[in-house]
Amino acid sequence: MSLLSIFLFVGTFALSLWASARVKSLYNRYSQVSASSHATGAQVAAAILERAGIHDVEIVAEEGMLGDHYDPSHKRLVLSTQNYQSNSLAAIGVAAHECGHALQHQQGYGPLHLRMAAVGATQFASQIVMWLPMLFMFTHWISYYTGMTLMAAGWGVIMLFNLVTLPVEFDASNRAKRVLAEMGFIGSDEEMAGVRKVLDAAGWTYVAALITSLAYTLYYLLPLLTGGRSRN
Repeated sequence: MSLLSIFLFVGTFALSLWASARVKSLYNRYSQVSASSHATGAQVAAAILERAGIHDVEIVAEEGMLGDHYDPSHKRLVLSTQNYQSNSLAAIGVAAHECGHALQHQQGYGPLHLRMAAVGATQFASQIVMWLPMLFMFTHWISYYTGMTLMAAGWGVIMLFNLVTLPVEFDASNRAKRVLAEMGFIGSDEEMAGVRKVLDAAGWTYVAALITSLAYTLYYLLPLLTGGRSRN
């Protein structure tokens, strides 16, 4: 393993670890602070969807921490049990964020549909970058050039997916902040600051994912473009 590959692994791992730790720290902090509206995450989600005229999205609770998501294929808004039941700033911020995705879906938000269309290709690419290095390491059944090309293509697909994900996630957070204020679920600037910190921290996890995938794409692509070493 080269010094560059070690630096790449350690650097991207540290970045991802920092982003994940930051969002968990802020989430834990503001999950202890109740919103003045005393509305739960489930109530906030239901009210936002009702206001938007969205009546075909099911709101469900599932066990697990920070597993909240909007499933556009089945029109399900999934909240962790804690966020579903809690009236904390973190809970209503997360619930409103997921509603932001439902609003994007309703309004035909372009980047969301691009991300939906790219899910299958991205899952396939993830399998390539996960298993191909091990396969090459133990079998050497493909050439260096072919392996580097496949890895560059795989990471490139993941990078493009992460790139499309950024506007989807930041737009959903912006919608969440706006609608929480408009509907009176946030009662003060201090409460809005708490919601903003949680959502902005979550956004940095997607930035970290993009930087990581871009770094690995360049790592495998540049030797091919610059005529790096080639061996069978």
